Amino acid sequence: MPSVLTVRKSNSQTLTLSLLAALLVGLLLCSLVVGAVSITLADVLRIIGQKLGVVADTKDTAQIVLLSIRLPRLLFTVLIGAALGLSGAALQGLFRNPLVEPGIIGISSGAAVGAIFVIMFVGTRFPQLAEWAQTWLLPLFSFLGGLAATFFTLRIGQAERRVHVTYLILAGVAISALAAAIIGIATFYADDNQLRAYTFWTLGDLSAATWDKLHVLTPLVGLAIIGLLAVARPLNAIALGEAEAYHSGVAVERVKLIIVLLSALAVGVSVAFSGIIGFVGLVVPHIIRVSFTSDQRLVLPASALGGASLLLLADMLARTVVSPAELPIGAITAAVGAPFFIYLLRSTQKRQLI
Repeated sequence: MPSVLTVRKSNSQTLTLSLLAALLVGLLLCSLVVGAVSITLADVLRIIGQKLGVVADTKDTAQIVLLSIRLPRLLFTVLIGAALGLSGAALQGLFRNPLVEPGIIGISSGAAVGAIFVIMFVGTRFPQLAEWAQTWLLPLFSFLGGLAATFFTLRIGQAERRVHVTYLILAGVAISALAAAIIGIATFYADDNQLRAYTFWTLGDLSAATWDKLHVLTPLVGLAIIGLLAVARPLNAIALGEAEAYHSGVAVERVKLIIVLLSALAVGVSVAFSGIIGFVGLVVPHIIRVSFTSDQRLVLPASALGGASLLLLADMLARTVVSPAELPIGAITAAVGAPFFIYLLRSTQKRQLI
């Protein structure tokens, strides 16, 4: 029979997740009506009614903008934000270090190598494929680059069939440095248009979201999210030490491998379609731990909800501050998250000094 303390903790976690889910839904509704084209909440309800067959279907500007542009973009944003936040939380739990973020195992650097390859060589050698390459080849090669970087990081970080966390971090640093060298050489030979395209890719962009891309993104990211949420209990055990986790029945090496591979899948696919969006995987899990608890059963799902919420808020600001133009989403996530992150760090320090 569960103790009173266990029941209270479970109720507290349920309440926290419910509030974060409500925040996400509220931001999603706000995002649907905010933008260069004015769409009211009544318009949203009417269009939903039309799709359900409750209201007579009439094609208008609001319906086209909502269904063809804004809704796929917002679903795209939610999935990518959840993937980045959850991956950051899982990797921080695995490495037992709050400063770890998904780029530590070389995913973002490898993806950048794949992106600059397409921008420099495919677009230049085959100009007739430029638009198709930008839409599909760039995400594909970005994903393959991130996957290759993760594979080499894992191989270097393994010794005697074990994944050593310290070696994994050092391998990630080495692979990232090698990727930076390749990118540096490529940019030296790039022209102005290629440099501009690569720079904008590294700043992140959610405006290219389409239903076709969502059909590719959703199953891959969804699989990674479900898999990462399932490792909450093993991560709690690993937090006590790998030896203690092993003796308590946790397959530590398998859990390490699962977390690294699923994080690579989630972040690799996200970066491939959106470019590099920093800070979400670093700041959101830390905010959850400082504000609530370090129990991974709360931290992992809350980081997914928090990452989606932060990216939705950043996307709203990116679309509206200089409308009809857009600000880079990566710059917005840092500008929104950093002050709050600093405030939490300072308040935590003050509580520890008292």
